Amino acid sequence: MSPAAYLPFLIQAFLAAGITAVILLVSSLLGQRARHTAIKDSAYECGVPSEGVIHTRFSVKFYVTALLFMLFDLEIVILVPWVFIYRDFLHQHLSILGPILFFMFVLVLGLFYEIKKGALEWER
Repeated sequence: MSPAAYLPFLIQAFLAAGITAVILLVSSLLGQRARHTAIKDSAYECGVPSEGVIHTRFSVKFYVTALLFMLFDLEIVILVPWVFIYRDFLHQHLSILGPILFFMFVLVLGLFYEIKKGALEWER
């Protein structure tokens, strides 16, 4: 391949790096932590000074549920393209049903394990 074939990639990479650098620079210059004043560093909610603990602690159950949601969201992200290419693989006499069934089996097995361990029960 000629070096000119890489030109669109290089332009995109330089633009991404440049935009990232500009956003980080502007954020550090103008952001909340730029000038350490009592007003800027204090929590603000609806015009009323906050009272009590600003950062509350979340239960571990919240994080486990969030991770399980991300896991099964990832499953959908993998299954949707598989559904679209399944017919093309059948026309070429290639079976991809076995690997996806194994993938689903592992995920369902993990879900049953989480249910058995009580990871989805909030009142515990």
